[in-house]
Amino acid sequence: MSKVASRVAVVTGGASGMGEATCHELARRGLSVAVLDLNEQAAQRVTEEMRAGGATAIGVGADVTDRAGVEQAFAKVRSELGPVSVLVTSAGMFGFSPFGEITAESWSKIIDVNLTGTFHCCQVALPDMVAANWGRIVMISSSSAQRGSPFAAHYAASKGGVITLTKSLAREYASYGITVNNIPPSGIETPMQHQAQADGFLKSNEEIASNIPLGYLGTGADIAAAVGFLCSEEARFITGQVLGVNGGAVM
Repeated sequence: MSKVASRVAVVTGGASGMGEATCHELARRGLSVAVLDLNEQAAQRVTEEMRAGGATAIGVGADVTDRAGVEQAFAKVRSELGPVSVLVTSAGMFGFSPFGEITAESWSKIIDVNLTGTFHCCQVALPDMVAANWGRIVMISSSSAQRGSPFAAHYAASKGGVITLTKSLAREYASYGITVNNIPPSGIETPMQHQAQADGFLKSNEEIASNIPLGYLGTGADIAAAVGFLCSEEARFITGQVLGVNGGAVM
């Protein structure tokens, strides 16, 4: 714990779901945490909750598709907390549509948020890690990228890009003491899932759980626990890996 007490973590999409749980987990592990989210009010809520527990944290409103905005957000983090040691890219958006009905605009939007937004954040954060000769990056993708996703080809494609970005950066930055890993969740109960169910795009929790070998849905805390380990000193020899946290749904 003492080794990481002064390290700074940035979590994108940190104001809800898996990102929010990850913020709390990293704060529990002794890191200072910056909650980056498009919803600045929600980011401040998560920040205040962490502070109430004794953590050092700030909330920052940021649109990951806006390069200038991302740079400003990271500048704020460096100014208030210090250089970035850990980056978790959880910001993302979902989309459902038959392939033949996906518009060029909706394709671009999904790619822009899920893949290009991840690119922006990694590229802005990495100089701090290179300078320190130490860093941890964990990108959140999706099991859709592993097995395909009918009626969500644009989403699956964007997350597939995130997986290959992970592997590429892992090879490129290994000599700097930086590890880069990927978690593709499946069967995790989140606000995004609830919205998709309300819109009629996803089955009920019971139906989803019936296809998970362990027999139940996971939570944001399950993802956060895996992220916390990958960001630790104990995971120093793990890089370029795709760690499925999915109850056995994808093996």
